[in-house]
Amino acid sequence: MTSAPNDAGPLTPARRLMTLTRMDQTAQRRLPQLPAIVEAWRADGRPGRDDNTPGLILICEHASNALPLDWPELGGDLGISAATRASHAAWDIGALGLSRELAPRLAPQTGGALLIHAPLSRLVYDLNRPPDHAGAIPPRSEVHDIPGNTSLTLEQRLARLDSVYLPFQASVSAEIARLVMRGKRPVIIAMHSFTPVFLGQRREVEFGILFDDDDDIAQHLMLASRGSGLVTRLNEPYTAQSSVAHTTRIHARPMRLHHTMLEIRNDLIADPAGQARIAGILAPLLRSAISEALGNEAPRL
Repeated sequence: MTSAPNDAGPLTPARRLMTLTRMDQTAQRRLPQLPAIVEAWRADGRPGRDDNTPGLILICEHASNALPLDWPELGGDLGISAATRASHAAWDIGALGLSRELAPRLAPQTGGALLIHAPLSRLVYDLNRPPDHAGAIPPRSEVHDIPGNTSLTLEQRLARLDSVYLPFQASVSAEIARLVMRGKRPVIIAMHSFTPVFLGQRREVEFGILFDDDDDIAQHLMLASRGSGLVTRLNEPYTAQSSVAHTTRIHARPMRLHHTMLEIRNDLIADPAGQARIAGILAPLLRSAISEALGNEAPRL
């Protein structure tokens, strides 16, 4: 039995290039999809889910300083130092721990609570910024240069959008939609922290309550905060009329859900003891504000 003749012909430069291109395409890895991390508390305040439909969602977009070390296509270690990674530039220090302290304290009032938080550092992609915002993938954060974010091609930026931003936002949308389908209109609270000093300026405020077009919870919370012992201000140290309210703007506003954004100075919540102390102060204030806001909610037509 004779073998079939090899009709491939000589390996010309053009054919060699085509072969190498096919090999390169085959070798390319499929980028990961990195959805939000979702934690739940039952109506009795214990971790997990029960038959109740949670009426509260805490969202912590800057919860993590993790980097995609195994994925250079997504920036890898971003070329930053350990000090930069540990700093507020990489994450909202204490915000996740505070959220985990607040959720079980608020869950009994709201029939349960969800906490949705980010799997990666905001330096990979800031989930609280729209795709066309310069700070979505910042080449510099305050005094920190981020080498892995400089001179990125459109393809590199799209890779992070597809792997990090879009899956996170899809997770948030899905959780909200499921609750609404089950007849519950959840209160949305975005949880953040801020530095005591910014660009050399000391910040006196300790607790900031931010609102955009819906001020119900914010105003009630401001009133409830009198006598709390915390220096509390509305729309400080940032204003929600700026780009910092991206998450609530795209998830709460379209469904007309009550929402607010909380900013706590990070020196107050830098360790578990501080997080528990501040949660103990904020929980009764939030319970009061949520009750007032929901009690004044107009019937839906």
